[in-house]
Amino acid sequence: MIQTCNLVPRCILQHTFSPHHLLPILLLLLRIWWGSCHPQCLDYKPPFEPRQPLAFCKEYSKFGCCDVEKDEEISGRFYTIMENFDHSGYAACGKYVRSILCQECSPYAAHLYDAEDANTPMRVLPGLCGDYCSDYWRQCRYTLGLLLEDVGNSQQFANLTATIEEDHRRFCEFLVLKDKEYCYPSVLTNLNANLGLLNEDPEGCLELCLQEVANGLRNPVAMIHADDGTHRFFVAEQLGYVWVYLANGSRIDRPFLNLTKAVLTSPWAGDERGFLCIALHPRKAYVYYSVSVKKEERIRISEFTVSVHDDNQLDHSSERTILEVVEPASNHNGGQLLFGHDGYLYIFIGDGGRAGDPFGKFGNSQNKSALLGKVLRVDVDFNDNGAPYSIPSDNPFLGEKEARPEVYAYGVRNMWRCSIDRGDPVTTEGRGRMFCGDVGQNKYEEVDLIVKGGNYGWRAKEGFSCYDRKLCQNSSLDDVLPIFAYPHKLGKSVTGGYIYRGCQMPNLNGLYIFGDFMSGRLMSLRENVTTGEWQYNEICMGRDQTCRFPKLINSYYKYIISFAEDEAGELYFLATGVPSATAKGGVIYKIVDPSRRAPPGKCSIKPSPVKIKGKLIHFHPKEEKLWLGEKLESAGEGNQVFKRPRGRGRGQGYKRVREGWRLRVGSVRLVSAEGLPDRGRVEIFIRGQWGTVCDDLFTIKSGDVVCRQLGFSTALAVMKRGVLGEADDSVRIFLDDVECEGGERSLLECKRSRVGKHNCSHAEDVGVICG
Repeated sequence: MIQTCNLVPRCILQHTFSPHHLLPILLLLLRIWWGSCHPQCLDYKPPFEPRQPLAFCKEYSKFGCCDVEKDEEISGRFYTIMENFDHSGYAACGKYVRSILCQECSPYAAHLYDAEDANTPMRVLPGLCGDYCSDYWRQCRYTLGLLLEDVGNSQQFANLTATIEEDHRRFCEFLVLKDKEYCYPSVLTNLNANLGLLNEDPEGCLELCLQEVANGLRNPVAMIHADDGTHRFFVAEQLGYVWVYLANGSRIDRPFLNLTKAVLTSPWAGDERGFLCIALHPRKAYVYYSVSVKKEERIRISEFTVSVHDDNQLDHSSERTILEVVEPASNHNGGQLLFGHDGYLYIFIGDGGRAGDPFGKFGNSQNKSALLGKVLRVDVDFNDNGAPYSIPSDNPFLGEKEARPEVYAYGVRNMWRCSIDRGDPVTTEGRGRMFCGDVGQNKYEEVDLIVKGGNYGWRAKEGFSCYDRKLCQNSSLDDVLPIFAYPHKLGKSVTGGYIYRGCQMPNLNGLYIFGDFMSGRLMSLRENVTTGEWQYNEICMGRDQTCRFPKLINSYYKYIISFAEDEAGELYFLATGVPSATAKGGVIYKIVDPSRRAPPGKCSIKPSPVKIKGKLIHFHPKEEKLWLGEKLESAGEGNQVFKRPRGRGRGQGYKRVREGWRLRVGSVRLVSAEGLPDRGRVEIFIRGQWGTVCDDLFTIKSGDVVCRQLGFSTALAVMKRGVLGEADDSVRIFLDDVECEGGERSLLECKRSRVGKHNCSHAEDVGVICG
């Protein structure tokens, strides 16, 4: 909203200046005045469709940055200005004044006003194209003072603009936006194609952005919401911690649950065992984790009750084992719990591990007398004084001899992350559908719709193709085919996602968003309701100006562990840069469509109050973005998803400049021939280039400085004599004799030789292993 801000010092307005000083003074005054007075496009958020058509700036009725109230305010300003003109002046200048004022409603307002960067002052008027500015100057130059008369003392301010109005060069220097794509009116023809629709790059990749909402997590495997009006969400780490986050992003310092002493896991990268999932039921929580009982690995599903003293903690003494299943191998643990719309608990268990489900004649998955390789459904209501669960009366194999009554569907390999569709917010179409990503063997990954009694084909089939040809040719198989399967050139470990049913991003409604753990791809499916087929589109991070808004980022850590939705239906994914249960490299990202949002007020929420015991840890996003001049890495062949460059830190090493993002002096990276993110040769960024560090006097304390700067908790080892790789002769040696206390923010703060002064060679390049 435009406001009158009396921030211009009168002593400045009253002073007399020479003509060549007027333009910089005017720019300075306008920047001081504009300050925090003019949020563009409703605080830089994506544009929307007004609930009611606009009467004045009609061209933006379908899509833009104004609601009816804003439109009326602009209309009032226009008619106030035009009171200064007779009929001929009104006819000549009205179109210019109206067009300039209405650019505040343009979906590109943030660009026209140069407001993409919150760290730089916005323009007071929209940026014009050169030819348009020249026409405006020739016909209606004297309206400039009227457009700016809200500032300070209008008469004195008009005196400052008078000289500029007489000088064509200064006039257009003040008004022209140099970016020819975004200046008005060229922006209408250059960027108006498919306005308001989900953006696609030239190859059809859907361009989205992200917002970082949590970080510093150790393999965050699950995130669920409280579903009680508080808009809290609970995040589980593979180690066995579950943390409570409030709607404002802050975290309670005491865990909701701590099972670290019971959970079986390890720091090995890629270890599937650990705390895998949590599901909430009124005043209870159900958890799924790996345990070792007398040296036998098992899956355990347990029930906890919420503490009577604190809604943000479970009663740890209340644990009750609901089900335990012996795991013949350490992989394929499955790991999903869901409460369906029918109120029953669904449990998704992997096939037991090893390659090809080699257990028995047909494998565990096709054997309905085994719980492995299944989707189970049980009733946990009213179980306080009896058995831990009962069997729903309509379970599909309840009367089948030798079949386990818990079995709801079978023939699954290792389903990792499932979700239930909330249904279309208007029609409820799709409500209750259950989607799962099922990790494949060696060729295909798949996405399935789970139906009662369904056989999903494993080990006879992998995706749409035969795996075990004899079983595959069995006419009694009658398996349910995936809605989508993809080959391993796109990814090697599917992470199931969600159908978007939130409010804030209308374009995403009905889009199933999922990913791949190994390749780092974000992907989407959209159903053709006529044919029932699902159309695939890859998701890439918006480039150029697309994500250049405060809080939005366009890069993420590669290893996509899980997806989630909050209580309002907005979507998130959980990822890490180091897939180890002990590495604090996990981040939660909110998915954002920058092309369109819901009308103001439509999606507002008022979280119910939460009583807090303990302290709150406030969230500070790293907000990393790719430096625009830096070579970008793709997450795989043909993939448009950009990830953080190898060896890059987590927010310590980049600063924003007008043209993009660049490295800070003192940034570090680990260079590894194998591409490992947690170890490699130490390199530091100084004088616009990367250089190495000698191992002389370099100890574990210096390694700690490097590792913490990269987002790890500590250095596990310092490797000398170029063990983790020597740089070639084109790379300079920057630092020698580095001695750190361990608490410094950068190696440049440590005791050391002068930059570039050393008595070593690349055979003495130091390396670090972080953890």
